[in-house]
Amino acid sequence: MAFISVFDVLGPNMIGPSSSHTAGADSLAFLAQKMINGPLKKAEFTLYGSFAKTYRGHGTDRALLGGIMGFTTEDKRIPDSFEIARKRGLEFSFTANETEEVSHPNTVDIAMTNQAGQTMTIRGESLGGGKIRIIRINQVDVDFTGEYSAVIVIHKDTPGVVAHITHCLASVNINIAFMKLFREEKGQTAYSIVESDDALPDSVEELIRQNPSVHDVMLVRL
Repeated sequence: MAFISVFDVLGPNMIGPSSSHTAGADSLAFLAQKMINGPLKKAEFTLYGSFAKTYRGHGTDRALLGGIMGFTTEDKRIPDSFEIARKRGLEFSFTANETEEVSHPNTVDIAMTNQAGQTMTIRGESLGGGKIRIIRINQVDVDFTGEYSAVIVIHKDTPGVVAHITHCLASVNINIAFMKLFREEKGQTAYSIVESDDALPDSVEELIRQNPSVHDVMLVRL
């Protein structure tokens, strides 16, 4: 009897018996790679809960690796993501953590290193039906779905920074749909996440960076 891959069942749009383990996994990694300047040199995936138990059989590993290379859920290259990553010189690894308890069974940590040596780690959850959520960036708890284009600002938690961010967005006619502030503790590192329906111009990043308390700015365009 011929071997049938999970991707033969799911098809290129990755619709199948476990969309949270395939389409959701791809979407998580796809969003993660948009949050760091490419190209990437290394991607390390730590899987928890049911992800850790079934990631090989459900193709979660190939979906995550495809997403981190910028493949969307309908990309026909996903089944070959291991081979493509090796050809691109992208280092990657998968570690199953079946001991640590997490808040959602489909959870993954994605540690990224780009060619410039910049690093970032995000923790994401695949919620089912292709829905996802980023719940941690560099050890700071956040709540970010990626359903809107967003500006993510890493800054020191000091007075006036949030006002500066909103002023910069208003100056380029960006309408704020949602805005959330997350921080380690008072006066330490904070993350301001601003989501918008509008297209985000490069100029807004340059404007936000002018505040001395701003450490980094990421534009996540969807």
